[in-house]
Amino acid sequence: MSSDQEQAGSAALAVVTGASSGIGLELARLCARHGCELVLAADQGDLDAVARTLGLQGRQVRTVRADLATAAGVDQLIAAVAGRPVEYLLANAGHGLGQAFLDQDFAAVRHVIDTNITGTLDLIQRLGRGMRERGRGRILITGSIAGLMPGSFQAVYNGSKAFIDSFSHALRNELAHSGVTVTVLMPGPTDTHFFARAGLEDTNVGADDDKAAPADVARAGFEAMLGGEADVVAGWKNKLQAMLAHITPDELLAERHRKMAEPGTAEPEQRKQAERADKAEPPPFD
Repeated sequence: MSSDQEQAGSAALAVVTGASSGIGLELARLCARHGCELVLAADQGDLDAVARTLGLQGRQVRTVRADLATAAGVDQLIAAVAGRPVEYLLANAGHGLGQAFLDQDFAAVRHVIDTNITGTLDLIQRLGRGMRERGRGRILITGSIAGLMPGSFQAVYNGSKAFIDSFSHALRNELAHSGVTVTVLMPGPTDTHFFARAGLEDTNVGADDDKAAPADVARAGFEAMLGGEADVVAGWKNKLQAMLAHITPDELLAERHRKMAEPGTAEPEQRKQAERADKAEPPPFD
């Protein structure tokens, strides 16, 4: 919280997208513990339950049910902010999409691009301008180590994250000395509903039961944001994979990704376990 806000007796405002589950929900928890008031957005999931729980911690919480792939959805979120100064913007909303590109429905392709790139950039530009004018603020953007490799059978998703990873570093440089920092969080496979929603349950990566805990990933990103770091790869295995991606030929990376993401690559028992885990909806908070 800034000294100006402390003197005024108001809490810093944090805006978190994709906040109803997974990494976004855990980021919202961390913002609440940090003393922030919250504006939370998601296009699915039980945002009201999240708001009630955070409200019990004495935090003011506003929720927005909006599809941030659309200009109207971004408008809804901006309206909920209501001109208040945003101290923390955690742009976490994103969607995945499995299967071969030529077999995908193009409306679904467009929705991934519009969520992961277009809506994210629209929101960052509109709230980031206010941060720059005030000379302070922190932006955390959820990218992915997927952006470091050609994503066979996830080509659109990986391509969108390659854009976000690159964009985050460029924006950070543009805002150097402005008082506004930009951090990109680059998770690997994380134990969320991402894989079910992307149609990846029958793949090696979707059925793998050794995914990272979303709370651990969120904590790594949140701490990096507070520290003003440029980027953070969550988890030592992912750090190693990220390093190897920089020195491995793209053709080999694409083939390795194929073995992880090609439909039908999961063993039958792995597939059953993944489906059972996805059906077991955990409560939003402990």
